[in-house]
Amino acid sequence: MSVSAEQRDTVDENATHVAVAPPGTPLSAARLHRVKKAYTTRSVAARIDADPSGYALLDGPEVVPHPGDVVLARIERLGNHTRLESPVSRRQTLFVGDEVLVAYGHRYAPDQFEAEVPADLGPAHLVAAGGVAALATAKHARIADATALRPLGLLTDDHGIVTLERFATHRLSVAADTARQSRRPTVVAVLGTSMNSGKSTTVSSLIRGATRSGLTVAAGKVTGTGAGGDPHGFADAGASAVLDFTDFGFPSTFRLEHAQVRGLLTALVRELSTPDVDVVVLEVADGLYQDETSRLVSASVFREVVDRVVFAADGAAGAVGGAEVLTRAGVPVTAVSGVLTSAPLAMREAQSLLSVPVIETAALTEPDVVRAVL
Repeated sequence: MSVSAEQRDTVDENATHVAVAPPGTPLSAARLHRVKKAYTTRSVAARIDADPSGYALLDGPEVVPHPGDVVLARIERLGNHTRLESPVSRRQTLFVGDEVLVAYGHRYAPDQFEAEVPADLGPAHLVAAGGVAALATAKHARIADATALRPLGLLTDDHGIVTLERFATHRLSVAADTARQSRRPTVVAVLGTSMNSGKSTTVSSLIRGATRSGLTVAAGKVTGTGAGGDPHGFADAGASAVLDFTDFGFPSTFRLEHAQVRGLLTALVRELSTPDVDVVVLEVADGLYQDETSRLVSASVFREVVDRVVFAADGAAGAVGGAEVLTRAGVPVTAVSGVLTSAPLAMREAQSLLSVPVIETAALTEPDVVRAVL
């Protein structure tokens, strides 16, 4: 069954034009209620919970999925991911035969999977516990094969194919390429050498230290793969407001257009910069050599928007090399932290070659320390 451009682009920005919905197999309310819904689909799930009528499945050999399309799939074989994060971040145990509501998206995770959205509704994989469906093309040697999915069809409603962007709580305008305002909070970005270099822990520690010092802090995650752990962690640390790319309708940011990534940066700063907020702390996922991160850091808008950078590293060599990359890009590195600070020797090695302080992650929760960073 062919899906035209008009059928895919069903609703304009102001919702003034609705195209003819693509045909599909109706879904019963009872079936939709039983489906295990993913964190990435939480905005869609909320609509379904409010009114489960009017949904259908679109399938067929000519249907081409795109990032952000919501798909109903069946678990065919359990692999690396045996649980699915729910819309409220409960870890739902998966069983073979379960039907799940997830979103198509590309995945970049050197410690787990590289994956891409397939060209059809053929077999796919669950490549992220937050609810991302894609075709795994590579994996880390130490993890199991990806959990196998059988896509049953794209979810549709009266307006056409259900996409995360159409149901998102916030809108992205790539035309707004700067967040420079007459008055805005101090913006601190946390970048790192790679996955698992301590970025999220560093963000949470900065939030905790700043709130303990009497400042109001908002937090955001610019890039990455949709999951609730980091946003919830930022809120637990004391952030007054938290947003990330999933709130704008993206299941992940791998392979996004550069303009969209820039737009996410500026939109997050703009949305989080309310009059009562003193500091905005942002996490930029993955390492400096990841394509989207590299291009974002090199863009002039990054230097316009970000006032300070705390760099999270997993070793001394990465700390020194990363700081040099950022300095060459004209990005102000204020401090180094992250996983390497769990090893005193690694800290000393890094500090001997850096002109900025290397600060234990836990120390960032101290008001006097975080004020010096800010």
